[in-house]
Amino acid sequence: MLFQFDEQFYSDGVGLLCGVDEAGRGPLAGPVVAAAVVLGPGTRLSGIKDSKELTPKKREGLYDIIVARATAWQVGIVDHDAIDRINILRASLAAMEESVRGLGVTCDLVLVDGRYGLGGAIPCRAIVRGDQQSAHIAAASIIAKVTRDRIMQGFHAYYPHYNFFRNKGYGTPEHLRALRRYGPCPIHRKTFSGVRGMINETR
Repeated sequence: MLFQFDEQFYSDGVGLLCGVDEAGRGPLAGPVVAAAVVLGPGTRLSGIKDSKELTPKKREGLYDIIVARATAWQVGIVDHDAIDRINILRASLAAMEESVRGLGVTCDLVLVDGRYGLGGAIPCRAIVRGDQQSAHIAAASIIAKVTRDRIMQGFHAYYPHYNFFRNKGYGTPEHLRALRRYGPCPIHRKTFSGVRGMINETR
């Protein structure tokens, strides 16, 4: 079904199609990560679906397959400081634009998950719940999610109190308890309500 959706665009004359998605808009810590994926006409990968519907093990396996078989792929990363400075929506869009710019190929159409298109000269189409409709967007969601999870697992070694290895920066009860006990660490998003209140409490 997802590949059939994308093939409509090829039938309409699109030469090279790109899907873009992000991971990490909701967490209280860490970066937002976007990915752009160009699978190429006729490429079908078994098991591709919205990353949220996959187990971590399945995502990791599909990540390797996508990286090996995609015509092109790239990630864009915007860190916690920039998120606090420009807000999470603008940071997410900036990460998406960065991922598309870094592809190294020129696409005829970019399919973007969500309600907002991207800047630049390349035509794009915003698709609400696009990761459930387009194989290209679903593939991008997997690359973005796995990349961000690995980043947060790396941060766990520096800030083990918050157990980023497990919660990836999301506001789980365990994470919130750690915030109340230790206060925010350097990668927390200081403008997010769940963190901002803790800053005020620990002053």
